Order: sequence, then structure tokens, then C-alpha cells
Amino acid sequence: MNNSELFDLEMKLLMEGIFQVYGYDFRDYAEASLRRRLTQWLSGSGFATLSLAQSQLLRDPVLFEMLLRGITVNVSEMFRDPSFFKEIRELVVPYLKTYPFVKIWHAGCASGEEAYSMAILLQEEGLKGRFRIYATDIDAEVIRKAQEGIYPMQELQRFTKNYQQAGGKASFADYYTARYDRAILSPTLRENLVFATHNLAVDADFGEMNLILCRNVMIYFNPSLKNKVLGLFHNSLAPGGFLCLGSKESLEHRQLAARYDEVRPRTQIYRKKYGAP
Repeated sequence: MNNSELFDLEMKLLMEGIFQVYGYDFRDYAEASLRRRLTQWLSGSGFATLSLAQSQLLRDPVLFEMLLRGITVNVSEMFRDPSFFKEIRELVVPYLKTYPFVKIWHAGCASGEEAYSMAILLQEEGLKGRFRIYATDIDAEVIRKAQEGIYPMQELQRFTKNYQQAGGKASFADYYTARYDRAILSPTLRENLVFATHNLAVDADFGEMNLILCRNVMIYFNPSLKNKVLGLFHNSLAPGGFLCLGSKESLEHRQLAARYDEVRPRTQIYRKKYGAP
């Protein structure tokens, strides 16, 4: 067995151990991505091999949290991909306005920027007090940061530009207070946000959502886990509800494809058909 094959074996054994001890299931993550992230973590860990790290990882929750930071992807920004948020404003919001109250699930929300962006967008479209956003992520630490709603001021120039390109109707400065080198988002944005930990691989579905967003998360899953998670979303989505995926993700050739219509070609915004099982 060569070094590459041995590393893959160690990786599989470690992922099984993590699932048994901590309940985090990375066994169906895309191998190439997982191998790359583990290799990067290992290089700065002080351990020569995954086998040498495994015993301590399974016994030391603090060390495991450090590994978790390396495995999960927590990169986000306000109004990320402005054209997507503009499409939500133009193509999805008119339907949401027809409901007295709407429920939205941001799955894999990282540190919360996109969930706060959605709160801003919905308030600007006249839905204030008529929506609730459930923002979830596997990583409890990033959820804690998301709940704080505090971001580096150095990011605000990019956030502001994104907001404007996404069709923002006010001044982005209205939504935060600058304090030293931090921007604190308005508490009113958090009133309709619920942050919680959720593991897409093993946890249950949410019920009767009108809009589900999971963007650039499933690219790290293997085909089996992708189908499982899409099934989770399908069971959580009300008839006529919308499912939004990342730019490199699609329902094309998926088992559920026939149960959805793409709202506009190449937007990765899908609407669940009425009567779809």
C-alpha cells in the first residue's frame, strides 16, 4: 500500500471515528475535497499522520473543534453574488408577497452574512414582520458569530457594493453602526432570524418552508449525500416553494428534477411543483 492509499484508509477510519464519537458525518463528503482539507490541517497540526492524530482527536473536543474549522467551509459575504439576490428580488419575492407569512431556511449559513442580506431584502420589499429566517450550520462556533452580527469594517466597502448591485433601495449604512474597526448590524435585522446548528448529513428536515437556500455547500458532498440532502430539502419545502442552489450546483439529472421547474434558465432557482410527491 503506497502513501496515498494509506492516507485514504486513515481518512476513512478517522471519519468513522468522528461520526461515532461526535455525531458529525463526513463519510460522504467528496473525497478529493476532504483529502485536501485534511492534508492542509495536518500540515499545521504537529502530527505526522492522521493515525497519530486520531486518538487525541477522538478524546479532545477542543482539538476536534480545530479540525472542524479545517473541514467545513465558512466563507461568505453580504449579498454574495449580487445578481442572485437581484433575481430573488425580481423572481421570488412577488410570490412570497402573496402569503401572509413566509418561512425561509438558509442551510449552511456560515457566519450569517447571507441570512442578514435576505432579511434586509425582505424588509425593503415590504415583508417586515411577515417572515422568519432559520439560518443553520454544522459549526456551532460560526453560528455564535452569526448571532452577534458583527463584521470587520474592512469588509463593508465590498458589502456595500454588493448591496447596490443587488438592487438595494436604501443606503447600506442604514443597516449597521460603525464602532472602531467593527460594523454592528442593526438589532432589528435579528428580530426575524433564528440561528441554530444543523447537520445536513444526519439531522431531520424542517417543515413547510416557502424558500430554502443552500448555495455552494453540496459541491463538497459525494453524489449519494447530495441526493440525500436534496430529499431533505424536498420534504421541507411547501408546494410552490422555492429552492436555491449555488452557481455550480443543479437539479439537472437528479432524482427530484421532474418535481421542479427552474424559474429562469441558469439561475439555479427552482420552484416545487404543486402536487409533487
